[in-house]
Amino acid sequence: MNIQTVKMRFAPAILLSSLLVLAAACANIGNPSGGPRDEDPPIFISANPAAGSVNVSKNKISLTFNELINVKDPMTKVVVSPPSKRPPRVEALGRKINVQFDSLRPNTTYTIDFADAIEDNNEGNKLDGFAYTFSTGAAIDSLRISGMVLNARDLEPRKGILVGVHPEGNDSSFNTTPFIRLAKTNDKGEFVIRGLKEGNYRVFALDDKDGDYKYANPEEDIAFFPLTVTPTTGIVETPDTVFSPLGEVDTIIMRKRTRFLPNDILLRTFNSEKRPQYLTKSERIDSTRVFLKFNTTLTQLPDISVISPDGSEWGDYTLERNLTNDSLVYWLPKRLVATDSLLLQTRYLRTDSTGNLALTTDTLKLFTIKPKVVKKDKNKDKDKNKNKLSVADSLARITFNIDIETPKEINTPLLIKLPVPAEHIDSAAFRLEQMVDTLWRPVRGKYHLTRQDSVSPRNFQIEYPWSYDTKYRLTVDTLAVQDLYGKVSRPAVKDFSTKKEEDYCSLRFTITGMDSIPAFVELLNTSDAVVATQPVKDNKVTFRFLSPGKYYARIIEDYNNNGIFDTGDYSPTNQTAPSSSTLNSTDSTANPQIQLRPGIKEPELAYYYPKVVNLKKNWDKDENWDVFATAINLQKPDAVKKNKPERKKTDRTNNTGDLEEGDEEQPFDPTANPFDPNAAANRKKRRL
Repeated sequence: MNIQTVKMRFAPAILLSSLLVLAAACANIGNPSGGPRDEDPPIFISANPAAGSVNVSKNKISLTFNELINVKDPMTKVVVSPPSKRPPRVEALGRKINVQFDSLRPNTTYTIDFADAIEDNNEGNKLDGFAYTFSTGAAIDSLRISGMVLNARDLEPRKGILVGVHPEGNDSSFNTTPFIRLAKTNDKGEFVIRGLKEGNYRVFALDDKDGDYKYANPEEDIAFFPLTVTPTTGIVETPDTVFSPLGEVDTIIMRKRTRFLPNDILLRTFNSEKRPQYLTKSERIDSTRVFLKFNTTLTQLPDISVISPDGSEWGDYTLERNLTNDSLVYWLPKRLVATDSLLLQTRYLRTDSTGNLALTTDTLKLFTIKPKVVKKDKNKDKDKNKNKLSVADSLARITFNIDIETPKEINTPLLIKLPVPAEHIDSAAFRLEQMVDTLWRPVRGKYHLTRQDSVSPRNFQIEYPWSYDTKYRLTVDTLAVQDLYGKVSRPAVKDFSTKKEEDYCSLRFTITGMDSIPAFVELLNTSDAVVATQPVKDNKVTFRFLSPGKYYARIIEDYNNNGIFDTGDYSPTNQTAPSSSTLNSTDSTANPQIQLRPGIKEPELAYYYPKVVNLKKNWDKDENWDVFATAINLQKPDAVKKNKPERKKTDRTNNTGDLEEGDEEQPFDPTANPFDPNAAANRKKRRL
């Protein structure tokens, strides 16, 4: 057998062995190498009928995308304009979205705004700003208006707020008629209302709790633009950056685009704080107190008389209330304390069926809630004669609550709280001393013992010009206070010390831009809560006696000089509204000369200092504040924002959260094709 014959005999065996080895290698499954993470949102492919179609008659719309998709929260996120009583059904099926209408209006432009409801099935990448437009008539209404919605009090971006329009004319349309066109704000508070005809419009925002697309519920937050607007378009040239596959800038091309105006409508939401007024709760807390709770602020206190037991007026009662008068505690006269039940006639203002306040009378039957009887422990207090109180101490039943932080602030009075309002206070029974060379000596100068305010009759305070880093002692003698029911106070001694001068710091703002506008500044902590308030005088405001830390600030326009933020109102009468087709929204809301209609009042305007102020011990810091130097939507620092926008996976932001060079600051793209549903996606980097 020659070599050639051997080779031919063994060739099939060698081939079979090679195939077995290859199969074994293929069967040995290893870890996949993977690939780049999918960070791209779904891409719109086609629609039936096509986007921008006219004379549409069928009630079903089908949209196709390049991958499997979901529609998240369609009932809350998807907005159809114009609205209808029965919104269309929206469902995702594979790569398609089907929108089924019950009926369509004739000669009407429809816009389906999906916001960020569309996302891919695998990674959840959102297609933000997607909208689809068609018309049942021969033409499409293609004008737009856009802008932003912020909360008036704290400039928080308002997410998920409806923004709609009514034709210029009757102001009461907002209260009586659903919006004719609408949109919903995104997580930055931005909105775009599409499909508008030529004409003049009024613009409103509504936190629509009852889903009727109109302001009929006083508990809803609202906003309104003070003037009418006229949507227009114009052609502008804007730079378009083309990037290489490596992410480097390749070319900058100037493109002509259609700009839809106005695109800077600023709406500031507020709550009118108007509620139907009525009594919500009445009870006798104990033998000495009656509690009445109203659902809203009272401008007039109720009149109360006693039907039983003796049929008389209240007499010498003491009222304890909150600042809004909706929680009232009546400390009963002595003659009524021992009664187990009270029959009271209460006359107060209540909202009637017409929505007006009318005097009404309620009869309240109140009973004393007796405490449960606690069985005595026989093993306790065996020695009854041990630690007997003196006669004076046995009469003393009032215990002081002296509210002093440690160490005490230098600029606040000493607050003393009583369990029951005082009928008599003997100021001579109070002694204030300070330590001098290890000895307690009476303080120099006079101190004043006064009621804290008319709201809290159980609290009084000691006012004195406290010195830094000093030890004080307050001594209260027996019988210093007698309460409404004859009980007298126990003796009390309280030692405390004040802060050192170097523990404090101060902050002064020099303010420009509000020369003729009365205002006050609120100093805020890192939770956006008010720490201190000061009026602006001569364009300056100073905060003293501050603790070291981080602070923020906002300024409030205060035209009535009452030192508090006043909300707005929208209760219009039928009068003609002023109009403007070339209005700049920032100027309009800040201009105090704009005359609104009777019953319509804007909320007072707030602005934020756009930076954090870091104060250190024993420092005095000066800051210059140009109120209008920073755009209103960029004023509030992100650190104190509660409604932070969701971070998109494809966002190209640096570590500070600022836009990188080449990004557009506009919340929407004024693209030349108003029917392009991918307009938002087209704003991303264009790669070769």
